[in-house]
Amino acid sequence: MLFSGLKVWTSRSLWIHRLHEGTNGGGKARHSSRGPKVCVVGGGPAGFYTAQHLIKARPDVTVDIYERLPVPFGLVRFGVAPDHPEVKNVINAFTQTARHERCSFYGNVNVGKDLSVAELQEAYHAVVLSYGAEGNRRMGVPGEDLAGVHSAKDFVGWYNGLPSCGELGPDLSCETAVILGQGNVALDVARVLLSPVDLLKKTDITQPALEVLEESRVRRVLIVGRRGPTQIAGTVKEVREMVNLPNTRPDMLASDFEGVKEALKDLPRPRKRLTELMLKTAMETPGEKEHERREKASRVWGLRFYRSPVEILADPERSSRTAGIRLAVNKLEGSGEEARAVLTGEMEDVSCGLIISSIGYKSLSIDPSVPFDSHRAIVPNNMGRIREAPGLYCSGWLKTGPTGVIATTLNNSFDTVRSMLEDMDSGTLNTSAAKPGSQSINALLENRGVKPVTFSEWEKIDSEEVRRGAAIGKPREKLLTVAEMLQVAGK
Repeated sequence: MLFSGLKVWTSRSLWIHRLHEGTNGGGKARHSSRGPKVCVVGGGPAGFYTAQHLIKARPDVTVDIYERLPVPFGLVRFGVAPDHPEVKNVINAFTQTARHERCSFYGNVNVGKDLSVAELQEAYHAVVLSYGAEGNRRMGVPGEDLAGVHSAKDFVGWYNGLPSCGELGPDLSCETAVILGQGNVALDVARVLLSPVDLLKKTDITQPALEVLEESRVRRVLIVGRRGPTQIAGTVKEVREMVNLPNTRPDMLASDFEGVKEALKDLPRPRKRLTELMLKTAMETPGEKEHERREKASRVWGLRFYRSPVEILADPERSSRTAGIRLAVNKLEGSGEEARAVLTGEMEDVSCGLIISSIGYKSLSIDPSVPFDSHRAIVPNNMGRIREAPGLYCSGWLKTGPTGVIATTLNNSFDTVRSMLEDMDSGTLNTSAAKPGSQSINALLENRGVKPVTFSEWEKIDSEEVRRGAAIGKPREKLLTVAEMLQVAGK
C-alpha cells in the first residue's frame, strides 16, 4: 500500500527524485540555500522514516534530525529485544538516510531544554516532532512504588543499555515474577528472564544485565492480562518463542480457555492462529518428545487471563519491598476486540518478589508552546498536522499513541510527510522565504555550551562498541553512559 501511494506521487515532476549516493565525509548535508529546510525532533524509527520519505519525495528539501542522546535509532537500539537482531536490520536503511547529502544528524541535543521549539521554527520552514513515548503509564494501585516493582520500559532499557536506566539494579533473588500486560514487550521481558544465559551471551544485551541474569533465581514467570485469550495483544511469533524456549514448560489454567474453542471460527486468521497455538499449549496432551522436554524443564511460564491488579502487597518483614500482588478476577462483557473486562468481586493473591508493569508507554510534553493532550498523551493532530500550530507536524507514537510495530511507524511517518508535501504544494506552508536551518541552530548551541554529535561521530561510537563486543563473542558491547559516548565521539 505504501509504495503504490509513492508511485502516484512520483508521477508528478515536482517530487521525482532518485536518492543520491555517498556523503560529504562528515555525514552532514551540503545544504542548499534554497529549498525547504525541515527539522525532525527525535532520532528513532519515526524520525528516520520521516526524513527518508522527505528526501525521496523532494529533490530540493534538506532535513536535520535532532536527538536527545548522542546515539541514534531510539527504540530499535533500546527497545528491540537483544535476541531479535533481525528486527534491528532497519538500522542499515536509517544509516543510508543519515549519510545522504541532504540529511544531517545532531545527537546530544535536548529539544525543550537546549533549544525551544520556537527557535527551531525560526530556523526551519517546518518542524516534525517524532520523539516517541518516554513516559510510563502508571497502574494507579496502592504499593506500585515499592521496591521490586518496575515498568517494562525501564526494565527493557536496563538490559538494552539505555543510559537513564543503568542504575535500575533489579533484584532477581525471588522465585516468581509477575508481568502485567500481554503485549510483545511483556513477552520479551518474560523471555529474557527465563532464557538460558548462554543464549543471551551471543546477543548485544549489556554485560551488567547479563551478570545479574546469571545470578537470577527467577524460575517462574506469570504474564497477566485483564481480558481473555482472544484479546491478547502479543503476536503468534512471540508466543511461539515462549512455547519453544529451552528449559521451560508452560503452566496454563484450563478455566481461562472455557468457550475459546467454540469462538475460533469467528476470529480473523492471524488471531485464529495465535489462539489455536495457546489452546494447543494449554489443553492438549503433548507428544512424547515434548512431554520429555517439559519434564526436564526447571523453569515455568504461564499466561493468566481475566485478571487486573488491585494492590501490590508489601513484605511484612521488609515493608519497603513487594512480596506479592492482589488480582481482581474479571469477566468479559461483549466479544472480540470490543470486549470489556468487568470485575466479578472475586480476588486472588499471588506471592512474588518482582513485578513488571507492561501496560504501555506514553508520550510527554517537551515544550509548553506545543499543544498536548495530557489525557491521551499525544499531540492533537490531523494526519500529522499539529492543530493550531502552522508549520508544526508530528509522526510516530507522539502522533498516535504507542501502537503497532516498526512497519506501522513507517506508514504513520509516510502519512505525515504526505500532509507536509500537500501543504508545501498548496502554499499553506510557506517555503519561499530563506531560512538559516542548522547554521543558526549550531550557533545557538555553541553559545549554550552544547556540543552536538554528528553521524560520523556516532560511527566512532558504533565501531568502538563492535570492537568491544568482538573481544567477548558478542555483536557489540554498548557504551552505557552519555559521558563515555561523548568521550569516544570526541576522539
